Amino acid sequence: MRVALLTEGGYPYVRGEGQLWCDRLVRGLGQHEFDVYALSRDQRQEALGRLDVPPHVTRVRTAPLWHADDAALSHAGPRGGRGRRARRRFAECFAELADVVCRGGAIGLGGVTGLGGATRLGGSSRSGAAALPRHLGTGPQDRSDDVADRFANALYGLAELARDQGGLAGALRSETAVRILESACRAPGAQRAAHGARVADLLVAAGRMERALRPLSLDWYDDDGLGAADLCHATSGGPRP
Repeated sequence: MRVALLTEGGYPYVRGEGQLWCDRLVRGLGQHEFDVYALSRDQRQEALGRLDVPPHVTRVRTAPLWHADDAALSHAGPRGGRGRRARRRFAECFAELADVVCRGGAIGLGGVTGLGGATRLGGSSRSGAAALPRHLGTGPQDRSDDVADRFANALYGLAELARDQGGLAGALRSETAVRILESACRAPGAQRAAHGARVADLLVAAGRMERALRPLSLDWYDDDGLGAADLCHATSGGPRP
């Protein structure tokens, strides 16, 4: 079996959460072939180096969830010249995602504990309807399923757009993205903390959402990459704020 092990902030780096557990997992399953796809947490983690991987790890691919100059990312990904259809599709998908986030159903993005002065993204690794706030799963029909579907559809739409347009970093940090976030914060049903978001809070939230969604812009998803795996297993230590 060919296993794709996706890690965030840990293995195969020398320092990082979960790296010892991942190392034991890989070495204990020596009968299988492993490809490791690792997201690094910061420059220091990369500078400290990596663990020696066993021979049945046939490939290690890495990408940063940080950038020495994040401002440079504003020039990456789809821009105005990419066409109205791409811009409209981005606005639709990001608006759907932002609405779910602001209503408190953004667990799939790593957890949002509110916008405004308490903005924080990246605290939880849970995903899906099982981890949604209790109030989203009440009523004649389980609304948590609807929220999970909306979140998934928006995320897959952004992933397809990132694949077709060569990345989304610029779009996710654009004025359009900030305006969409502002509209979602002011919409009926948004969390109280979101209603009080100021411009500075919206800019921080947009930057952190771009960081959380940065893996969508990687070139890992072709038939020779993750598409060739028999099993994908993701584990996350998470980026530090």
